Amino acid sequence: MSSAKPSSATQPAPGIAALAPHTLLWASVGVALVTIVLKTMAWHLTGSVGLLSDALESFVNLAGAIFALAMVTVAQRPADDDHPYGHHKAEYFSSGFEGILIMGASVAIIWAAAHRLTEPQPLEKVGWGLALSVVSSALNGLLAWFMFRSARVYRSVALEGDARHLVTDVWTSAGVVIGIGAAGLTGWLWLDPIVAIAVALNILKEGMHLIWRASQGLMDSAVEPEAQAAIDAALQSFAQTEPLVRFDHLVTRQAGQRRFAGLHMHVPAEWSLGRAAQRRAAVEAALMHAVPGLRVTIELLPLGVEAFLDEPGASA
Repeated sequence: MSSAKPSSATQPAPGIAALAPHTLLWASVGVALVTIVLKTMAWHLTGSVGLLSDALESFVNLAGAIFALAMVTVAQRPADDDHPYGHHKAEYFSSGFEGILIMGASVAIIWAAAHRLTEPQPLEKVGWGLALSVVSSALNGLLAWFMFRSARVYRSVALEGDARHLVTDVWTSAGVVIGIGAAGLTGWLWLDPIVAIAVALNILKEGMHLIWRASQGLMDSAVEPEAQAAIDAALQSFAQTEPLVRFDHLVTRQAGQRRFAGLHMHVPAEWSLGRAAQRRAAVEAALMHAVPGLRVTIELLPLGVEAFLDEPGASA
């Protein structure tokens, strides 16, 4: 695939929600820099370990956005002799990398919070610190909303991963604001590190989810249930119009923005090659219409002839 443009069937209406992954990831880099400044100032003003954890995650956001931008660039490269199926899987590396960064940040937050739990420190200028945190959280939330919309349009794993990371940051900030606010009102200084640890455990879970999803993509997972149902419906509809044709051995896989399907199409042996090829082309068109962007490979076989397939678990 030589560009990141969505197919006409999924082309969104004009507007900011239609921004390409590159544009939104550059915006993510910019927002990360702004939030780093805001949250670092909030931590410096208050001395809150909760706000420190929030600032640390913003550094992770910056690193993740830069890496995602690099992987989206690689994924858009056209197929070549060494990569005949393209470079679409590069986006999974971005999702996995963000997951690793999130897990690393959570460990750092827990370490800092545990130290503060044993040696509580008074909080200062809580109002200003919370205000700066809320502003940065609003920026992340707004950007994540646009990212999720574009991720669905462009089927970008890297974009969705960065959006999920930003949403995690929003929840982190919300938890920190509640914890620090409660600590400031009650004087219970232990609430600050406790909230920080709770936030760290939450983002640790999100990091594990991103790594798991990336691993599934790299292992050629099947297409999502909605796409599978559309493929099955298209084949069933064609079989009803051509009762002499039979389909079997359907397999699907995903590779970043791309989806692939392969199957066997059995036709009467007395059909001419031209007729069989014409009907195969019709099936391919029907499948690509049902699932925009699908790449289809159909092997023609005479009825009564089965292709040799290795049994599951058999050695190569």
